[in-house]
Amino acid sequence: MSKITKSSTAEYFAKNLQQVGFSSPLKAVLTTLKEAVDNSLDACEQAGILPEIKVEIKRVGTGSTKNTDLVKIVVEDNGPGIDPDDLAKVFGEYLASSKFGRGQCSRGQQGIGISAATTWAQLTNAKGAFVMTKTVNMRKAVKGQVDVDIKSNTGILRNKESVDWDKKSGVRVEFAFDGRIQLNGDGGLLTYLDGTVLVNPHLTLDYKLLDNDWVHIDRVSNIVPELPEATLPHPHTFKLGEFITHSTLFGKINLDKFLKSGFSRVTDQSLKEFTTKGLSKSLLGKPLTALKDEDFKNIFKAVQDTELMAPSTKSVLTVGEEALSKSIQRLGQVDFFSVVTRKPTICDFKPVVVEVALARFINRNTEADEPVQLLRFANRVPLQFDKSGCAITWAIESVNWKNYGLVQPKGSLPLGPYVFAVSIVSPFIKFKNASKETIDASEELVEEIRRALMQAGQKLSSHIRKEQKEADLERKLAHIEQFAPILVESLVRITKSNESRKKKAEEGLKKLLGRDSDEAHADLEQAHAKLSAQKERDAKKLGITEETSEASVEVAEENVKAAGTKKQATKKVAETTKKK
Repeated sequence: MSKITKSSTAEYFAKNLQQVGFSSPLKAVLTTLKEAVDNSLDACEQAGILPEIKVEIKRVGTGSTKNTDLVKIVVEDNGPGIDPDDLAKVFGEYLASSKFGRGQCSRGQQGIGISAATTWAQLTNAKGAFVMTKTVNMRKAVKGQVDVDIKSNTGILRNKESVDWDKKSGVRVEFAFDGRIQLNGDGGLLTYLDGTVLVNPHLTLDYKLLDNDWVHIDRVSNIVPELPEATLPHPHTFKLGEFITHSTLFGKINLDKFLKSGFSRVTDQSLKEFTTKGLSKSLLGKPLTALKDEDFKNIFKAVQDTELMAPSTKSVLTVGEEALSKSIQRLGQVDFFSVVTRKPTICDFKPVVVEVALARFINRNTEADEPVQLLRFANRVPLQFDKSGCAITWAIESVNWKNYGLVQPKGSLPLGPYVFAVSIVSPFIKFKNASKETIDASEELVEEIRRALMQAGQKLSSHIRKEQKEADLERKLAHIEQFAPILVESLVRITKSNESRKKKAEEGLKKLLGRDSDEAHADLEQAHAKLSAQKERDAKKLGITEETSEASVEVAEENVKAAGTKKQATKKVAETTKKK
């Protein structure tokens, strides 16, 4: 019989990195970027800091494996920094996390991702992560190289030294490894960065990809999301094996204390009800270490058979309709968008909130026969792979988008030049794999996503109907415009009218059709310029603030919109100027 050996967590993941997002050189680049940015955003939010993140990605050579490049990724933040004593744990030890099992809507949960990135760099380039950190209590920054000791699952900090850094606090991490860079598409870096910007309106981002210029994106919100308090899991979401494993975290405490302190919605009244479902009162006072497997089966059955209150929805956070509306316009020029934030609800005994944004960008995804671009998010992290198996995709495909004015092949995403963004936030999101690439689909969750989509779809439908009416009117006007001159010519010939009457008829026709807009527009611009000049003179004389001046312009513009025709608007603006 062969000898049975024991492996460390790091050794397991080193041999199975595909399970955490490193199944290919292309995915390795995206996953490394994602894990580094997620850590920066989480750290900033927990410290109440508005995040400013810099990202640089470039090719620096040829990779050590076939058909790969040596890719360097640098991510720098203005967060609270990491204590130098914790660097080896954070970047070089698997399952070393302050967030594991806390039941909080944070991006990182398990303490696997960034350690896996260090492992990938170490396996493909023989060097792990190069980290520089500084906290507010440090006069100088500390930098060094972190490697993973795969046999023992411990991090090793090498070449540690103190250096000057002009930041008050923050972290800079650099990885060099075998990879392939893709900028666009579902697995593209730009898609990830756009998605991150969309659901993080409080983020200021600077990035440089390959030989392209630096891109700067300002935040549109100065409010740092306040992470809700961590919540305990609901007992009805557990399987028997999970229930028993969960109990091992609580040591020798009695069963009744474990049930109340280890789960949400279990009260003294709940304990009494458990006894009516077959749970012995004597078991409640026993320590967990004294319970047998048969006891746990009886306890678990009694808990599952008892009706308990649903979990609290206070543990979820939202981006918010206002912030999401502002944020979506940072991605490009839009001519339509619809944003819906649902109220927090319970799906599968887990608190969940769903947010949806539908937008049509000018000069982006313009092919009418192409599927809409789908952006999926879980706890504000973009999901870019395994789209077909995701609860979000299933929900979109199950909606009849033809009712909302879109073309949709049967059982597929709708077609058209739109971007659909769907965000799910929950302290207990159920992913299909350890790499957190797709959300497991349950009937309750899919239905909640459907409702949010249909609310957004109603706004989209109204906009499309309005466009169709305007297009129909334009076609009618064009038809009249084509044949009306022939009619005027014929009437002039029949009535034997002179050239002056013919000219007046043609001008009247222009006004009727609204085709005199060029002249009216020029008059309007001239009147607006006069109004602006008058506003500046008034501001200097009376000491009017810039905000008051802007308000004056807004009032004038409202007057323009309220006027019946563009010429009437021009006249009204001119009169306002004269009065000023």
